[in-house]
Amino acid sequence: MPPSLAPARWVQIDRDPIAEANLCRELGIPGIVAALLVQRGFSTPEVADRFLNPSLDHLHNPSLLPDYAEARDEILGAIERKDLIFVHGDYDVDGVTSAATLHRFLKSIGANVHTHVPHRMKEGYGINHSAVDIAKEMGAKLFLTCDCGISAHDRVEAAKAVGMRVVVTDHHSIGDTLPEAHAVVNPHRKDSQYPFSELSGAGVVFKLCAGLARDLKHPVDKFYRAFLDLAALGTVADVMPLHDENRIIAKFGLERLADTQKIGLSALKELSGIKGALRTYDIGFKLAPRLNAVGRMDDSGLALRLLLEKDLLTAQKLANEIEQFNLDRRDEQQRMIDQAVEMVEEKRLYERSVIAVAHPEWHAGIVGLVAGRLVERYNRPSFCFIVDEARGLCKGSARSIPNFSVVDAIRAYPDFIEGGGHAMAAGCSFAASDFERVEHLLNEYADSVLTPEDFVMAYQADLEIEGSELTMETMEQIARLEPFGESNPEPILVCRGMNLAGINPTRNPTHVQLSLRAASGQAVQAVGFNLGSRFAESLPGSTIDLLFQPKIEEFNGRRVKWHVKDFLTV
Repeated sequence: MPPSLAPARWVQIDRDPIAEANLCRELGIPGIVAALLVQRGFSTPEVADRFLNPSLDHLHNPSLLPDYAEARDEILGAIERKDLIFVHGDYDVDGVTSAATLHRFLKSIGANVHTHVPHRMKEGYGINHSAVDIAKEMGAKLFLTCDCGISAHDRVEAAKAVGMRVVVTDHHSIGDTLPEAHAVVNPHRKDSQYPFSELSGAGVVFKLCAGLARDLKHPVDKFYRAFLDLAALGTVADVMPLHDENRIIAKFGLERLADTQKIGLSALKELSGIKGALRTYDIGFKLAPRLNAVGRMDDSGLALRLLLEKDLLTAQKLANEIEQFNLDRRDEQQRMIDQAVEMVEEKRLYERSVIAVAHPEWHAGIVGLVAGRLVERYNRPSFCFIVDEARGLCKGSARSIPNFSVVDAIRAYPDFIEGGGHAMAAGCSFAASDFERVEHLLNEYADSVLTPEDFVMAYQADLEIEGSELTMETMEQIARLEPFGESNPEPILVCRGMNLAGINPTRNPTHVQLSLRAASGQAVQAVGFNLGSRFAESLPGSTIDLLFQPKIEEFNGRRVKWHVKDFLTV
């Protein structure tokens, strides 16, 4: 049976009633909220209160960042000497927001800055030697990276060889050695004293610049107001864990995004249909895909220009160009997904531990999205490659499942594969003639670290509740856990023994509206997205167990609605 058809597992963690009762008593919160906090690891009143009430005062001291003082002195020295600073970002949202933050802030403190983000197809991931050549020709004296550079040893050496000082700011995982830059600001360094290592690239830059503002005696609260929107955009788009500093950046950054003064962001929000308060959904599914589409399909410099633009009409024109790229990206993405699924099904690749597919006509900027869809469909680590026949290379992206680090798998075979990234997402390349060997090695590695249970789709349920517990008042208390995202997901709950009172089809047969009734007699409204065919086999009046996410629906009045993820007929 293909994994996509295997029944999902519902995983529940044992509850801690003593810790829950303590939180209820000390913080005056409902039992469901206390239980959710304990399940997320916030089991003492002090820690839970800090999570529920984040403050900008809780941000850590930037001086604790590795090489903070060295980076500060290099940057401020360049400004004092009026040297040209060449800022090098990356082509995704995190890299572009990092670059935009550095450009705007350094300009505001009198720096001479040129900012560059790479062209995915022409330059590839990270720092290309051509960028070093451009910086040299422009007469740059300081080469300053953001969201890249931690593995660019030879490019750092090349920049130094032509007389440039080099400061690397990055957040990606670190190999065996650091680049020989004049400063390497990365909280993942083994010698780091920084209390939180999971900042995004934009987060690292945000904290570095906050330290510079402080050391220059500028109002740091004014800096926060000016740059939290970009920091939140990069943090959420790069799927960073939303706890500790990232939670603070996301919460207050979403507030700043709602009334951002950046013309380009305002234009993009309007085009995306975003009004009023924002949630992480608005970044993850509206703003970020549009900004990423430019770097995937063409030149990410267009996204950078939008974030730096100060003229409204120009910003609107740029936003419209970005929207067209996003539409093109959607069409190309679907075509590639269809081809990839056909390959997997035809070759029964879903029976292997790792799925690896390649095609000479695929778009380099979209293979990562295709890999992500394969993971969703088959629950296997998935590698998708383009075949560059002219250069004899396979280049692509990987996405993963829990308990399997794709970057560790890549680094396990340095003689064959080159690449880097994160545990759940990475990029790599190798000789096209080695495809079958690499496919074998990746599967061999996966066989050594994964168990059969890892391949079964699993939902991590937070709590089992009674149907009558989710009142509007309780839902408003649960909303205090926002912003939701990586490591702080929207709650998934289990409710057993619900009566399926009614099944109402929608215009789209894949979705269905549901009327449920709890044992107490309370009526509950629910929706089953992509569950239409399964509910079509169920009979009204039957008893079911539900796994769902509770939502506050604003359409046609404010009410609680359950979004069903899975169900079992009792």
